[in-house]
Amino acid sequence: MENYNVILTVVFTAFCLAGAMFSLVRQLQMLQQNSYFPSRYFKWLKESYLVESSLSVAAFGLSSILFAFGYYIFITVLFAALLVWRIFNCISVYKNSIKKIVFTKRIIRLFVSAGIVLALFAVLLNIGISKTADTVFFNIFSFLSCLTPVLTLVSWALTLPVEKAAAKKYIADAKKRLAENRNLKVIGITGSYGKTTTKFILTRILSEKYNTVCTPHSFNTPMGVVRTVREYLRPNTEIFVCEMGAKNIGDIKEICEIVNPQYGIITAVGEQHLDTFKSIDNIFKTKFELNDAVLKNGGICLVNGGNENIRTRVKPDNNTVFFGENTDYRAENISFSKNGTSFDLILKNDRIPVSTRLLGRHSVTDIVASAGLAHILGVSNEDIAFAISALKPTEHRLELKKFKNGSLIIDDAYNSNPEGCIAAVETLSNFDTMKKAVITPGLIELGEKEHDCNFNFGTACAKTCDFIILVGERYSAPVKEGALKSGFDKEKLFEAKSFSQALEIFLNLADDNTVCLLENDLPDNYLK
Repeated sequence: MENYNVILTVVFTAFCLAGAMFSLVRQLQMLQQNSYFPSRYFKWLKESYLVESSLSVAAFGLSSILFAFGYYIFITVLFAALLVWRIFNCISVYKNSIKKIVFTKRIIRLFVSAGIVLALFAVLLNIGISKTADTVFFNIFSFLSCLTPVLTLVSWALTLPVEKAAAKKYIADAKKRLAENRNLKVIGITGSYGKTTTKFILTRILSEKYNTVCTPHSFNTPMGVVRTVREYLRPNTEIFVCEMGAKNIGDIKEICEIVNPQYGIITAVGEQHLDTFKSIDNIFKTKFELNDAVLKNGGICLVNGGNENIRTRVKPDNNTVFFGENTDYRAENISFSKNGTSFDLILKNDRIPVSTRLLGRHSVTDIVASAGLAHILGVSNEDIAFAISALKPTEHRLELKKFKNGSLIIDDAYNSNPEGCIAAVETLSNFDTMKKAVITPGLIELGEKEHDCNFNFGTACAKTCDFIILVGERYSAPVKEGALKSGFDKEKLFEAKSFSQALEIFLNLADDNTVCLLENDLPDNYLK
């Protein structure tokens, strides 16, 4: 019996450690998705991890009772089944994750530090807590089953001084590189929506005349910008286009203090990230930290005069220049089709007919902003028109895709703001000869306005769509409510637990005359 207990302890200690390490990867994945902010990670933890943890605690309680009565074999089977479930569940959840963990140097440091703490904890249990194999076994399982969130936070705390020192060093190096390139022009781009698309459009147009570098992907945080400067900028770089993201007051100012922009574009101020900003005024203040930095350098900042939240708060002048309707930089005679968009681009006194494969009214706005700043920086009208015609859709932003059965998907998965969603539905309506569908989980991070915005989105979908497919229940409920109250046929509204299931439903409904809008593909910390 003693040998059996020893073997049992060793085997299950190994299983427990393995289960904890698989779970740790998941925890670090979510810490990364929440920008390494413990408060945001806590929010996800509270909403998503309690069920799994409760199951482990319940299993330990049951096993302790069974242990008291000597049911060793039954306990072995129970723990084996639970541990195998935990390991495979972690693998399955990670495999189906929308946004997988990126093994950066920081994540590796966190993982190594957590692994060391975990190993030390297991050793201490075996050596110091008990001298009987059975009790050790239960102690290890009890703690390790629910320990990974604690391990994650402990490793975060342990590595924080290292991360701060590294960040300080990298920021200083980035500033030095920027200062050494005396001819470099830095353009900042921010806004509640449209900034990533505008960044890529502007970079494409400017590249006709200048050696231009932009922040890749969504590298719009201070350290993302620093990484871009250190890895992508070269001595011959003439223009650096820097996307600037924000979720709190001061975020844009922090980036501006690193890159010191001479030009800027503010795409919009809208109801996004209201859960952290709390008010439109705070969002406006944060976005216009870019304008403040540009004006301090005597530069020019183009701002969206068609956006109500900007127009009612700002007066244009020589340095803060409006683009949009009734301004010097605007679009006229806009026409849409499934093949793209055509319009007259007005650049002060010049009228330039242009065509693009990009879809949607928001794309026109982004093109106008980019063309306006390119015009200010001396790019010719001919080069601007050519670059616009050569533009390719940005991934997951009104990107048109075709399935084998001939049906179409308008992939707008990265969109998550009320104005953009309504505009995307408007784009869908342009496919007037086709059956129309939408797949969406609803909108997030809208604070107190979350219900109303999702309700209005459902109303808009009801007016345009033949089918509505909702993903999850957490945010889609008011979308459903808005659609049904607008008179949408209940039989044509479907609910799915995942995007894969939603897509399967769509393909069963679709033929070669069907187009579907995929709106707002939520990250793992929101999707249920």
